[in-house]
Amino acid sequence: MNEKNRIAAGVLAILLGGLGIHKFYMGKTGMGILYLVFCWTGIPSLAGLIEGIIYICESDEKFASRLV
Repeated sequence: MNEKNRIAAGVLAILLGGLGIHKFYMGKTGMGILYLVFCWTGIPSLAGLIEGIIYICESDEKFASRLV
């Protein structure tokens, strides 16, 4: 199984969330492309910041359930 690190995903979401890099890292290519398409609006940046905080604060088990 391909384990992803929740801290790495959180940092990617906070720093590069506007480009959807954290979605690509987590294997959600479709959402990553959607973030890229709308990156000019700033909405993905805000969503990435929020998601990054959530990823860092949640447990490993809860984060692993997001990868399924």
